[in-house]
Amino acid sequence: MPTLLSQLFVRTLREDPSDGDVASHKWLVRAGYIRRQAPGIFAWLPMGLRVRQRVERIVHEEMQAAGAQHVHFPALLPKEPYEATGRWDEYGDGIFRLKDRKGAEYLLAPTHEEVFTLTVKDLYSSYKDLPLMIYQIQDKYRDEARPRAGLLRGREFSMKDAYSFDYTDEGLEKSYQAQRDAYERIFQRLGLEYVIVQADAGAMGGSRSEEFLHPTDVGEDTFVRTDGGYAANVEAYRVTPPAPIPFEGVPAPVVFDSPDTPTIDTLVALANERHPKEGGTWEAADTLKNVVLKLTQPDGESQLVIVGIPGDRDVDMKRAEAFFGPALVEQAEDADFRKHTALVKGYIGPWSAAGAVLGEKSTSGMRFLVDPRVVEGTSWVTGANEHEKHVFNLVCGRDFTPDGVADIASVREGDEAPDGSGPLKAARGMEIGHVFQLGRKYAEALGLQVLDENGSLVTVTMGSYGIGVTRLVAVLAEANHDDKGLIWPEAVAPFDVHVVAAGKDDVVFEVAASLSATLEAAGHDVLYDDRPKLSPV
Repeated sequence: MPTLLSQLFVRTLREDPSDGDVASHKWLVRAGYIRRQAPGIFAWLPMGLRVRQRVERIVHEEMQAAGAQHVHFPALLPKEPYEATGRWDEYGDGIFRLKDRKGAEYLLAPTHEEVFTLTVKDLYSSYKDLPLMIYQIQDKYRDEARPRAGLLRGREFSMKDAYSFDYTDEGLEKSYQAQRDAYERIFQRLGLEYVIVQADAGAMGGSRSEEFLHPTDVGEDTFVRTDGGYAANVEAYRVTPPAPIPFEGVPAPVVFDSPDTPTIDTLVALANERHPKEGGTWEAADTLKNVVLKLTQPDGESQLVIVGIPGDRDVDMKRAEAFFGPALVEQAEDADFRKHTALVKGYIGPWSAAGAVLGEKSTSGMRFLVDPRVVEGTSWVTGANEHEKHVFNLVCGRDFTPDGVADIASVREGDEAPDGSGPLKAARGMEIGHVFQLGRKYAEALGLQVLDENGSLVTVTMGSYGIGVTRLVAVLAEANHDDKGLIWPEAVAPFDVHVVAAGKDDVVFEVAASLSATLEAAGHDVLYDDRPKLSPV
């Protein structure tokens, strides 16, 4: 039966919602698809549910075409499985935790790897049961500190998560490719532009990881790509270290007075004014910027680490969070410097004339890490660990030895791709899907093993594959609107046909009703505007 507009539970709004900061949020609220209940939490109204269900139908069809079977797990889960994998602590404040009346601890699931793994462990014990691929579409919960952009970054969201189970690495590769191919079909059917990029696995762990990004100016992710085919999220980009440089003949370090030079710009200006560079000028890239970061572990313990990067770069905090995760990464504050008197703010370096060195074995007790570009033989202008003093000719491998490498500096257009395919171009994108080869991380933690052909116990290898279903609705709205409202692609439009009775005579409404019924009988979803004495516009 056609849906009658006179009975449809919908109200449109003339004004944008006060918290609407992107087009999709504004139009989904104004057109009566969703309603805000709390920050990052929305109710779905009939029109919105229709679009969501059409997206879900496409996902279901392609998952099952890829050989995945549909299951459904609860959102409320016990603490113990997440403790076994360490993620109860790793998530920190990022999840919703609660207790029942008996004091048992639970969480609202942010993701479901643990319970999928345990269920397969409970039911399967032989290689003959594998490969297995199962999936669900279920609500997830994450306590976002700053939920924003409507459905794009919420505290409650619906996700399709699929998991593959194989007993060989070759089997995992095949399952991974099946899901990856299914994702391409899903986004093609939805009419969404997408780019597949290398990604950081983060708290999920595992080896191979790829994101499907929809290029958009409101995207929260920066990705880089080349005309030669390389593409990566900035968190996953890896600098190719240059070859070591011979340093025989490089003069010994020279400390010089540098009053009022707490920044790279002021240091470069002073160096060029008072200590001209032979054969050129000093540039920010000649300096070593030493950034002090505070790492707070999920258990609350914190420590400082120093990272030396070329002075023409900044620390990219998203790259830093990916590198140091699951620790929370922040810039050190004045209180941290007061506590650690070995740190001379604005003049920090890995060496001093007095012989003190910043590093794991120093009296400061801090690790000193460097950017991959800081290789043996590179010479730097950097802090001398004395107030208003810097040093020339400080050579890595001769005058200081870092404790390790931290690839966390900003990535720029024009940087070389690690695969040699050319200079990088940067763009913004919104994550719409993510596929991981988890490997044996969760199976080992939870004891998922099967007997192989020889009767030996082997640990199962897993893949994890996620699509943000409710986010897809927002991304589709973001990509398909004009200044008058939403223009849905045919695959997800809430109705196939909108029949309008434009007139006052009864015969107009009789013909419109008959046409609507005929279209419905032919398999179309019809919205019939049967309202008398009202303009359809």
